[in-house]
Amino acid sequence: MTTKQVSFDTDPSRYQHWQLELDSPVAVLKMNVNPQGGFRESEYELKLNSYDLGVDIELYDVVQRLRFEHPEIKAVVLTSGSDKVFCAGANIQMLAGSTHHHKVNFCKFTNETRNSIEDATTHSGQTWIAAVNGTAAGGGYELALACDEIVLVDDRASTVSLPEVPLLAVLPGTGGLTRVVDKRHVRRDLADLFSTKAEGIKGSQAVKWGLVDHVEPKSNFTQYVRERAIFRAKGSDRPDNEVGISLTPLQRTESESKISYRYLEVRFDEELRAAYFTIKIPDIASRPTLAEVKRQGSDFWFLALCRELDDAVLRLRFNQPTLGTWVFETKGSLDQLIANDEFLLENKDDWLIREIILYFRRTLNRIELSSRTIVSLVDCGSCFGGTLAELVLMADRSYMLDGVRSDHADQLQPEIVLSDMNDGFYQMINGLSRLESRFYGRQELLENARDHIGKRLSASECDLLGLVTAIFDEIDFDEEVRIMVEERASFSPDALTGLEANCRFVGPETMESKIFARLSAWQNWIFQRKNAVGPEGALARYGTGSRPNYDKERI
Repeated sequence: MTTKQVSFDTDPSRYQHWQLELDSPVAVLKMNVNPQGGFRESEYELKLNSYDLGVDIELYDVVQRLRFEHPEIKAVVLTSGSDKVFCAGANIQMLAGSTHHHKVNFCKFTNETRNSIEDATTHSGQTWIAAVNGTAAGGGYELALACDEIVLVDDRASTVSLPEVPLLAVLPGTGGLTRVVDKRHVRRDLADLFSTKAEGIKGSQAVKWGLVDHVEPKSNFTQYVRERAIFRAKGSDRPDNEVGISLTPLQRTESESKISYRYLEVRFDEELRAAYFTIKIPDIASRPTLAEVKRQGSDFWFLALCRELDDAVLRLRFNQPTLGTWVFETKGSLDQLIANDEFLLENKDDWLIREIILYFRRTLNRIELSSRTIVSLVDCGSCFGGTLAELVLMADRSYMLDGVRSDHADQLQPEIVLSDMNDGFYQMINGLSRLESRFYGRQELLENARDHIGKRLSASECDLLGLVTAIFDEIDFDEEVRIMVEERASFSPDALTGLEANCRFVGPETMESKIFARLSAWQNWIFQRKNAVGPEGALARYGTGSRPNYDKERI
């Protein structure tokens, strides 16, 4: 069972599994997995382009770098370095030997990475096309499903399949079936038939059912895919002549009790099973120009903070599974934050600023999908304004100090400021802003909150508007926070995961919300059932020649 600490640090010079070829306006990304390069090297081989967490960490890095470092790339062709296997999906021996929390977090991360591919196509003008030049099975087909077009080679052998039900007793790719029926609109009975055929579907039948967009003979396959990529690139608004920014290595120090970055510190409290995130806003004399931000690149403080927050969330998910409460605090100037939001709004149509906004939106969504209690504390010196007010709006509990502390008499009372960024720029996975989700079905309260955008709101005003859970004076604030965090630590983590997921994602369902709801509930449950992970279950018996022994009772 894996206990290895997970790091998400990588760069193209360290890739073992992916090859990137740039030929503007098209990039070709080839999956060529090193069988001996697994995350837990000695425990399994990554045969047939199967993948584990290490493979997907590199893929996530590629997606980020294509978006930020290569504005000239307008279409990405995802294909295989092998001419017989596109991708065999998640490595079965890896899954069989992983802890439960690693399996579930692995599935969550892979889906978020695929969501980022879809986000690049939808919002960044960087269209992804899957050139399936061999068999694509399970998570391998799901990787193709994340692309906007799927071209399958017509060689009488290559198939697409979701074989998890007949072979592994687990839910097909978690997001696989959701994308088949919600994204590709495959008829439900055909989707059912497809997902019980371990051998998969090939050729014209795959096109007819809607599983792929086109099949092309091997003799013309590469040329056809290139033509499609060039065609899709013509519809992109990404610039031709701008230079991208380099995503330099993060500055980070770690100890047993905390992780420190430039603009973020995360402290661990094992006794309370809590992690305390403190965001520190730099004191900047004047608002930068767009040209200055582009010169700063990944040193631009807001992008740096976003990268640090993203990294910290991923590290805590995998390496600190018992820290079930995440407490967010901020330090700095509200004026600085509001000025930053104004800068983002004024330059939102620029390719780089658009990428930064989209990246912060994905990071906020990652926090909400982390199966942790989210708490925000608005105290003296806090700066929950505009973009960072999202952390208050997303919180399961938000407590605000009413007044000032006697030992901070020189400071102003805490305030919250909403900006236009809070009203539609950072949609949740349900497609709504956090303001809309907070006041779902209460239009008058939503409009009242909107009427106060741009105003500095005191604790009593935030309480009246419904922007925080509760307000307390200096006498009660610390004690109420302590009681709440201790109470959270006393509850069942499983019950809290169910409670929070049900309360957070109100309103309409989207493909994305369905994927993660099904991951949190169905896959979490299936990965604990003996039919999948028991000693006679499908994961343990796979590849041994022995059939699994199923408990036939329907639950």
